[in-house]
Amino acid sequence: MVTLLSFAIVKMLKVPEHQVAGHMAKNGVLGPLVDDSGKFYKPLQDNDRGSAELSFYTSLAVPPSIRSFFPAFHGTAVVPASDGSGPHTHLLLQDLIAPYTKPSVMDVKIGSRTWHLGHSEDYIAKCLKKDRTSSTVPLGFRLTGVKDSLSSWEPSRTFLQTLSAEGVALVLRKFVSSSNSDDSRSDPDCDFAAEVFGAVLERLVELKAWFEVQTLYHFYSCSVLVVYEKEKGNAKPLVKLVDFAHVVSGNGVIDHNFLGGLCSFINFIRNILQALHHVIKFVCFFGK
Repeated sequence: MVTLLSFAIVKMLKVPEHQVAGHMAKNGVLGPLVDDSGKFYKPLQDNDRGSAELSFYTSLAVPPSIRSFFPAFHGTAVVPASDGSGPHTHLLLQDLIAPYTKPSVMDVKIGSRTWHLGHSEDYIAKCLKKDRTSSTVPLGFRLTGVKDSLSSWEPSRTFLQTLSAEGVALVLRKFVSSSNSDDSRSDPDCDFAAEVFGAVLERLVELKAWFEVQTLYHFYSCSVLVVYEKEKGNAKPLVKLVDFAHVVSGNGVIDHNFLGGLCSFINFIRNILQALHHVIKFVCFFGK
């Protein structure tokens, strides 16, 4: 279904203000656009990836409780490309960041393998190199974009790809802290950890339960997007799955690649919450 847009809507299209590094326009790749009505325009790639992602959205068949993990899909729309090159077909999706005024955003690519056997040898070699030189292989996931809109803390993609397990844990703690900087010596206060990661953990465990039984899809190079409002008592944590250009049929087999990475990410979140709980107990004990 191709959506016809009014001239007024086309005029108000703009580059997303809070887009994380993994999804920005660069090196000749078209970037996404948003409008003021809560829609996100993702350029449809001119290859098998574009048709694969469109096919995924149009044929998605999951339980209603799991459907909430996916952005709402509104068809496609032909609008001017972000680089001014002319009309281009875009996927018309829910703008997940639109409800937030001070968002903190994190993109986590899940799975120890970001390629499948249907890819070309060159593409597999490219993915293997990146997977092996990042946390993808040892941890089962990697951080591809993190942004704090209040402090303007936004570690580079290159930095994120070189993180050790300890480095990943530190970035996750900083993500839920009240103030951030690029100073690696600073000790994050994890001020938002209980409110944000508590809700995130609950949603991830729910998602994990589905991946333990679903055999319809294998999600390669797919990400978990985490968003929250940087305001105490009003964080509104959000967990969504994004990027489906490399989803293939599960052929009746559980997606152990994604499930394993998801379990690893869950353990990192759980460890932060458990450490926070121990600190609170310690303070309460000595505060008596």
